[in-house]
Amino acid sequence: MEKWARAKYQPVLPLGEGGTRATASKKHIALSKEAAKEGMVLLKNEGALLPLAKGSKVALFGKACVDYVKGGGGSGDVTVSYIRNLVQGLREKSYHVSLCEDLVAFYEKDIKEQYALGRAPGLTVEPAIPTELLDKAAAFAEVAIITICRFSGEGWDRKSIYDTQAKAKEVIIAGQQDTSKEEKKEDAQEELFAEGDFYLTKAEKAMVEAVKSKFSKIVVVMNVGGMVDTKWFAYDPQISSVLMAWQGGMEGGLATAELLIGEGNPSGKLTDTFASCLEDYPSTYNFHESEDYVDYTDDIYVGYRYFETIPGAKDKVVYPFGYGLSYTKFSLSMPQLEQREGKFRVSTQVCNVGQRAGKEVVQVYASAPQGKLGKPGKQLVAFAKTRCLEPGESQTVILEFGLEQMASYDDLGKVAKSAYVLEKGDYHFYIGTSLRDTIEESDVFHLEEDLVLKQLSPKMVPTSLKKRLFSDGTFEELPLTTPVDTDANALGEHIPASEVDGLTPEVRFREGRFLWGVVDQKPKLLQVAEGKLSLEEFVKQLPDQELAVLLGGQPNTGVANTFGYGNLPDYGVPNVMTADGPAGIRIAPECGVCTTAFPCATLLACTWNPQVVEAVGAAGGLEAKENNIGAWLTPAINIHRSPLCGRNFEYYSEDPFLTGKMAGALVRGIQSNHVAATVKHFALNNKETNRKESDSRASERAIREIYLKAFEIIVKEAHPWSIMTSYNIINGVRASENKDMLEGILREEWGFDGMVTTDWWTSGEHYKEVAAGNDVKMGLGFPERLLKAKELGALTREEMERAGRRILGLILKVD
Repeated sequence: MEKWARAKYQPVLPLGEGGTRATASKKHIALSKEAAKEGMVLLKNEGALLPLAKGSKVALFGKACVDYVKGGGGSGDVTVSYIRNLVQGLREKSYHVSLCEDLVAFYEKDIKEQYALGRAPGLTVEPAIPTELLDKAAAFAEVAIITICRFSGEGWDRKSIYDTQAKAKEVIIAGQQDTSKEEKKEDAQEELFAEGDFYLTKAEKAMVEAVKSKFSKIVVVMNVGGMVDTKWFAYDPQISSVLMAWQGGMEGGLATAELLIGEGNPSGKLTDTFASCLEDYPSTYNFHESEDYVDYTDDIYVGYRYFETIPGAKDKVVYPFGYGLSYTKFSLSMPQLEQREGKFRVSTQVCNVGQRAGKEVVQVYASAPQGKLGKPGKQLVAFAKTRCLEPGESQTVILEFGLEQMASYDDLGKVAKSAYVLEKGDYHFYIGTSLRDTIEESDVFHLEEDLVLKQLSPKMVPTSLKKRLFSDGTFEELPLTTPVDTDANALGEHIPASEVDGLTPEVRFREGRFLWGVVDQKPKLLQVAEGKLSLEEFVKQLPDQELAVLLGGQPNTGVANTFGYGNLPDYGVPNVMTADGPAGIRIAPECGVCTTAFPCATLLACTWNPQVVEAVGAAGGLEAKENNIGAWLTPAINIHRSPLCGRNFEYYSEDPFLTGKMAGALVRGIQSNHVAATVKHFALNNKETNRKESDSRASERAIREIYLKAFEIIVKEAHPWSIMTSYNIINGVRASENKDMLEGILREEWGFDGMVTTDWWTSGEHYKEVAAGNDVKMGLGFPERLLKAKELGALTREEMERAGRRILGLILKVD
């Protein structure tokens, strides 16, 4: 096939086996279901109530048994041909369990009516159970399954308390694109946020108490995308079993049903710490303090790093990081540790000593001396999942890691300023199946003197953060630098992104190109692809006008609705389309193309299985390619700093190492199809409220060790073709205009050789973004402002060419 034939001609040729369509194929949907099963986490199973015995009679309670949430909203949504909820999943297993159909009919009718009123899936109200129906269900069934669901989305955050201000009134409709039904949704809003959706609502509490009054065998299924209150079931002896089913994609209900009856064995592990209450998380106290900024005073002590380090915090944990049960039992042999030239190798034998086949995850944690800098009590440095082991079967698991994974960044010069260091003392290692279920290795690594591993220079230093948490629970003051004047503008008044939204792509495109002349004997990009012309020579021959156009997004073609890259037809540069959708390729419903909705990112991370995630990436990448999409705008890898972030479902974990390893696997899978992965949102986009103008204020140490670390791992190990900058400001500088981050850290320190794109419709100034190393402005650029900036000396031809080479470099990789 001719290079870029799909981009040029939009043939939509099938790429599946035997000439069939791969998009939403049975094979991909089956993969979605199996991935969902692998990442669901069994939190509790007292008395081995699960898996349900054959012939069990079950009563399903809670609207979530029908109102299934497959994933989050906004750009994370996926257009699908169907969604299988828990009721439908269990009905398919009628040979194993039978349902109280009268109770099911009650929920089906109620949810249908709520949808008709305009309430969105996952944002419906929990209906009160009629007394006679509760009695009937108790007479029919021996086991009750309580279901709880949660929904959140792009552009809004979860609330800790009900907010009566106008801003909170928009929460229900955010991401739904339908403001006409606001009044009909306000009662649902009040229900969800009366106590904050981290906790059960009053109606849900009433439902749970009603079920407990009638049943002694109770299972809870949590259809959620992130951290929620767990103490209501963890410490209740009446609730025997809990499955954290997450948001499992289009087949999530069936995946849940299969695990409940034992067709498969839960092997997921938590990627976040579940604390006793929302206030126990150190980020909660100031998360909603201001719409204009967020002070990252918790510093490096995020998630388990906080709970395992700060005095008194351990007791606040309900379920620790890395935790997850199974229907079988495993034993680990005494681990063996080998040390050689800064490399460590741990081996242990995992044996299935139970009665069912299953998988186990081996985890290695390191503990560094507190020294002058202060360190987390434990830190994940390696993990591996076994194959499915039959009863009595064993597998030797070998894990490797290096000194650099235990290093700390010294931003204040206590040991060596602006360097990654290892402080002198003893380094201990813990091997087990969760953070709290470990064996301490008898061998320790000892350093007689402080060791500087890598000397760097200051980048992204704080301008407004006055203090940060220290490992003993106190706070230390931070020196502040002078803020960069982000409003300085050589061109005068900035054009806000909101004004761009009012212009059609065709108008922007016409203003950007068609008013200019053309040149004769133009070079063609195919000459570069064939090695007849260097990319540098090609870009040098582009007129300023054409080069300026290249640095902005291009009009949609085919099924795309997020614009494209390239589009210089006179120079043979194709218009390569992009697509949203971290849980699957997102194509607008009006296009009539349904794709596969895979599980949300949090669930995928909970598999602790990079091979499964890589397979999901390969399948999604193939669907992108089949629909003429050249760049998939995923994975999103921001850290779960707070349970309240509205996009946590789209992100992986509170731990940057686990995030980097798991999301890196997705990148490899996507790019195996010659489709670009786009790692986002770079960086510190851990809050959605006022995300375009909010300043993320963090120390350089926290930025490097926590918020950039996953990006660093992916860049160095998975080699993504593109990265997307975030909307927010970081220490006084917009992410898209942040030269320290884009050129200093990303390219010079990490060696990134791909393309950087903005997020869509940023508030950044285009010419400043290009000068900082942000190559393309999406969804559309401002070529006339680039040319004016060049004329005034605020932007150079060399900087424009640099960006152009990177954009075309990505296009050359796409088939």
